Amino acid sequence: MLGIIIGLVLLMFLAYRGYSIIWIAPLCALVVALTGGLELLPAYKDTYMAGFVGFTKSWFPVFMLGAIFGTLMDYTGAAKSIAKWLTKVLGAKRAILSVVVGCAVLTYGGISLFVVVFAMYPLALELFREANITRKLIPGAIALGSFTFTMTALPGTPQIQNLIPTDYFNTTPTAGPIMGLVASAILLGGGYAYLVWREKRFTAKGEGFIEPEKKGNVNSEAEVQELPNPFLSFLPLLTVILTLNIERLKWDIVVCLLAGIIMAMITNPSKYKGFTKSISGGATSSITAIINTSAAVGFGSIVRAVPGFQTLTDLLLGIKGSPLISESIAVNILAGATGSASGGMGIALEALGAKYYQLALETGISPEAFHRIASLSSGGLDTLPHNGAVLTLLAVTGMTHKDSYIDIFVTSVALPVVATIAAIILGSLGIY
Repeated sequence: MLGIIIGLVLLMFLAYRGYSIIWIAPLCALVVALTGGLELLPAYKDTYMAGFVGFTKSWFPVFMLGAIFGTLMDYTGAAKSIAKWLTKVLGAKRAILSVVVGCAVLTYGGISLFVVVFAMYPLALELFREANITRKLIPGAIALGSFTFTMTALPGTPQIQNLIPTDYFNTTPTAGPIMGLVASAILLGGGYAYLVWREKRFTAKGEGFIEPEKKGNVNSEAEVQELPNPFLSFLPLLTVILTLNIERLKWDIVVCLLAGIIMAMITNPSKYKGFTKSISGGATSSITAIINTSAAVGFGSIVRAVPGFQTLTDLLLGIKGSPLISESIAVNILAGATGSASGGMGIALEALGAKYYQLALETGISPEAFHRIASLSSGGLDTLPHNGAVLTLLAVTGMTHKDSYIDIFVTSVALPVVATIAAIILGSLGIY
């Protein structure tokens, strides 16, 4: 048990220092193996790599096709076209809401949150300039729209954090719809109210929009005019969402993403010369993402193999109240330790997923409730300061942790924990 704790603390420390999880996960796993009495070489080559390869085998097609889909939507200008249209409809007077909704539509449509950050920032800058709102609030608005309810809470979202639990609980992406919708309302309503309150505080202090020193991510007017029709641009997103969630179709996510990719190309025939390059770029970029998550899952396999795991299991399952509470704690802690929503969830479910599924059958709590809590919990402590998406968001927007992390923390750490508590209450009462 002590070895597991040491391994987790070391993993958290090294991840916080910015070291790649590709090599620190097996290193920390070997610490767990050594203190757990396992032979190191077999532990790495057999146990660790079995978990690593198993996850890659199951999810690599989804990571690759999702990255290709996002890259094509970015290359064709479809993502920017949708965002531009939404911000135009909502207007500069609702600049914060425009940015949040724009991000939400793109992420719910299956586009990677990293692509969304790059697509939305120039539009957010334009809106905040017109509304005279400080740029310090842009990261919080983008985080709310990209890292929260459309990633983990809204039923049917094609984001990987909502798909991974389907393998462990035999559920669908729409699992726990009531829990998900209530959590989404808390996240969106609470987050937007908070950002508006912050805007008023800044305005009262006389702090408004200040031009950034670097303008490298701002679209020129010529680029904006070349964007495709926004209504045609919606079609690839709708294709992914509808094919994934229409019960009568029951399409696998791989087929859904392929359909979205094909639709993205069909609706932008004039951009055909860049399709091959975009597909290659998306496929290549997916490698790091899947390897990072698989490395974390491999760590979970070692944890499950050592004798102390039974003590850890008894400790978690011994938490009083609903087993949904212990599931949430496990996923949150591991997501925070790895700085990754999918990585933390992967470790937790690889180690405890079968046990929680058994508990679902024994206690009468629906597996759908366990699915939704696992997904929601992955989006809680994951966005601590060392999270890769947080670092990318701050870098793109030109902000520092001191400038904007408090808003990221409230919208994508504190509120998700509150929303998860509400969902746990509903799930424990049989309302899912």
